[in-house]
Order: sequence, then structure tokens, then C-alpha cells
Amino acid sequence: MELAESLIFGFHTIIGWKPLLVIVIGVIVGILVGAMPGLSPSTGVALLVPFSYTMSPTLAIILLVSIYISSNYGGSITAVLINTPGTPAAAATALDGYPMTLKGEAVKGLGMSLIASTIGGIFGVIILILFAVPLARLAISFHPADYFALAIFGLTTVGSLGTGNAIKALVAVLIGLLIDTVGLDSISGISRFTFGVDPLYDGFSLIPALIGLFALSVVFDAIERGRLTRVAMDKSITGRFPSVFEVWKTKFTIARSSILGTIIGVFPGAGATIASFISYGIAKRSSREPDTFGKGALGGVAASEAANSSSVGGALIPLLALGIPGSATDAVLIGALQLHDITPGPLLFETNPEIVYGIFAALLVANAIMLVLGLYGVRGFARIVEVPPNVLYPMIVAIALIGSFAVRNSFFDVGSCFAFGLLGWLLKRYGYPVAPVVLGIVLGSLLEENFRRAVMMDGPMVFFHQPLACTMLTISALLFVWPAYKSYRSKRSI
Repeated sequence: MELAESLIFGFHTIIGWKPLLVIVIGVIVGILVGAMPGLSPSTGVALLVPFSYTMSPTLAIILLVSIYISSNYGGSITAVLINTPGTPAAAATALDGYPMTLKGEAVKGLGMSLIASTIGGIFGVIILILFAVPLARLAISFHPADYFALAIFGLTTVGSLGTGNAIKALVAVLIGLLIDTVGLDSISGISRFTFGVDPLYDGFSLIPALIGLFALSVVFDAIERGRLTRVAMDKSITGRFPSVFEVWKTKFTIARSSILGTIIGVFPGAGATIASFISYGIAKRSSREPDTFGKGALGGVAASEAANSSSVGGALIPLLALGIPGSATDAVLIGALQLHDITPGPLLFETNPEIVYGIFAALLVANAIMLVLGLYGVRGFARIVEVPPNVLYPMIVAIALIGSFAVRNSFFDVGSCFAFGLLGWLLKRYGYPVAPVVLGIVLGSLLEENFRRAVMMDGPMVFFHQPLACTMLTISALLFVWPAYKSYRSKRSI
């Protein structure tokens, strides 16, 4: 079956009021789930899996993938408006999205997020359609040393996430790596830094850490500075969408981030969060105005959102082609497929083509519907910033507590959320960036596990023998040294 004919077949599968209604419902649910801190895409999909059992397999999977694709955009809504990323992947979006809100440009930030998410999502789906099997096989063939090199590359971007002080950014990422070591060693099974506390054997959950570092730290900072009364904000807060010219200026950023997000999404375990941070770091490094990043740069919002949305298409590649989940949400989708007696893998394209190509068509339609809903609903979303701080901050605390508890139904996570909030507040108070801490937590396991596997398999010289790993490590070294060299040159020129 030719590709064009297959796509026509896929669109024929979703034509009808039931499939389209299911897609619309999925997109709305996905946006709402994404906007709620603590309810990640995997959580949203998991919550709907039992309800999908009464549907036909095609409708069930269409519903779940619609939630999947739209929840990444949903996470940017609260990231931009109240500096509380709804999903981990939206953490990088908050770095420039929230400063835009403070400047009265909330609608512009949300509009840029919507446009970049839509373009990135469509790009990821197109790559999924064109290269599902070849790209999946390529990613699966990667050596653990290659995954280690990817993690190192991600960490080298951390210097650009700081506030001009690379040393403080490095200290912050080391704190994140240290936090990630807490719990049982995944290889040896030895407990580390648990101190006899049972919940620590599972380590710190990412969601409470993220909510605490980004959301509660803002509340603690407001309490310290006495900002619990209404803050004077620009009344044009409901403002305008980014102009065609402003969007056009970010075209290369969106294109580059979409490509990176798709590629990183193919890597099992890498995911949208890593893709968004790496893309953000590269966007800042390649920008003609890097100083604007962190202060409300459209390119920062565009880079993060294009990357995390395009990673969905990339993550679905190993799932559909080889039956291997590329992310936590993909693992839930595998369970949903098996619930309907469908086995993902190479044979899926032959045994259930209506499922595969229905997914392709549904993802394209879901992105279009998300764009329409976002365009008409974004001004309503922006009105949340008009809530007085003495009402808004208690709401943030309530959302943070509920979201933290919802992850594992654990009061320990609530306590850890408060602890991370205090940590974030202290870091900000003394000029240390928070984003590198999150990046260290996210990349820690990927870094450690693949380093040890690579060394155990082929010895410590394996990183020089693997061409891809050697190339990526060399680039990472150059990226790490370059800022120091630029600083040295600037001092010499004075």
C-alpha cells in the first residue's frame, strides 16, 4: 500500500461525527490535563484508558493520542501565566513565557506557544509518517555510550540557562544530579541516601520537585518581598497575538527545535522535557540577542514548545514500529493497545493498518483542532493573570499540593514539594538558576545508567570507539569551553 493511499485510508477511518467528536473531546481534555500541574500527559492518558475500553479500538486509540498531543500545549498555559509548568516539558517555556506575562504580553506568549506547538506537532507527525520504521531501528541500535553522550550534550546546554554565571549554573545542575541519586540503584539495587525513610527508596518524584522549584518558590519569594497585595500590571495584559513578522523571525528556531524534538523523542527514555531544554539552550546560543532569553524572548517560548510537541511524533516511532515505548505516555498507550488485543510492532502495519494510519490522520486533525481552540480560547486563558495575588498565590499552593499528592497519592510528595519550594526560593535569593536543577534531575538517571552499562559492556575506552558518542562528547566539550573562552576574550579586550 502506497503512503498516499495509506493516508487517505487513515483519513477515511476518522471521517464521521463520532471520530471527530472523540478527537475534539481528546484535545479539550488534553489541554485541561496539561494545564493542571501534577497531571502529566501519561497521567491524563492513564485516567482515560478505563473509559476507552467500551469504545472500538480505533476510537479508543484516537482519543488517547489526541490527549497526548494536546497536553504538551496545555502545560504551557500555566507556565506562561503563573510560572507553574503544567507538565515537566513546559518548564523551559516558563523561563521566557512568565516574564512576558509580567510585561503585559501574556497573550503574545500564549499565542507563540500555540503556533510553535502546532507547527512542531505537525512536523513530528510528518516525520512519524515518513520514517517510522527506519528511524526506530536507528535509535534502537544506539549503544549505551551514545545515550550517555546525549545526556552530556544536554548538560552542556545548562550554562546558557543560567543568569550569566556559568559557575552557578554548574552548581545548580550538580544539585539536580545529586537529588537524582536518592533511592535504589537501578543496577545494583543498593539504597542511596535514603536514611531509612521508606518513601525515599523510590527517590524523589519529578512532578513534586518541578512544582516546588517553579511554583512554590514564587509564593515564598512573594511572601518574603511582601507582594501578597495586587501588583500593578500593564492593563494590556490581554494584548495581542504575535504578528506575522514576529512569528517569521522565529522560523529557524521553530524549524531547528522541531527537528531536534523529533530526533530526541525517538530515543527511548529521552522525552519531551529533555528535548525542550536542549532546544532552548541551543536557541539561546544561536540567537543574535542571547541576553533577551529569560526576560521574555519569543524565541525561547518557540524553541521549547516546538521541541516538546514534535517529540510526540518521535516518541511514537519506536512504539508503533517496534513496540518499544519512547516515553512514559507511550508505555501507557501500549497498555491501552494490549487492552484491545492489539500488539504494537512491525506487524501492526499489516494486521491493523486502520489503527496505524488512523493514528496518523487523527494526530494531524488534532493539531488543527488544537490551533482553532487555542486561537479562540487564548484570551480567556490570559485572564487568569488578572486574579489578585492574595487570591492567586493561595490557588497556586492549592494546585501544587493537589498535583503533588495526585502523582503517587503520597503525603511524602506533598512534603517534598514544600522542600523543593524552599530550595528554589533559596537558589533564587542567592542568584542561582532553578532550571539547571530540573535538568540535572531529568538527565541524572539517563547519564548514570548508560555510563555504567557502556563501561561494563566494553570498558572505559568505549566512548572513543563509538563514532557517534565520540562526536557528541567532542561537541559537548567545545560547548562547555566556548563560554569561558568568550569571557576570557572579552576581558582581554577591555
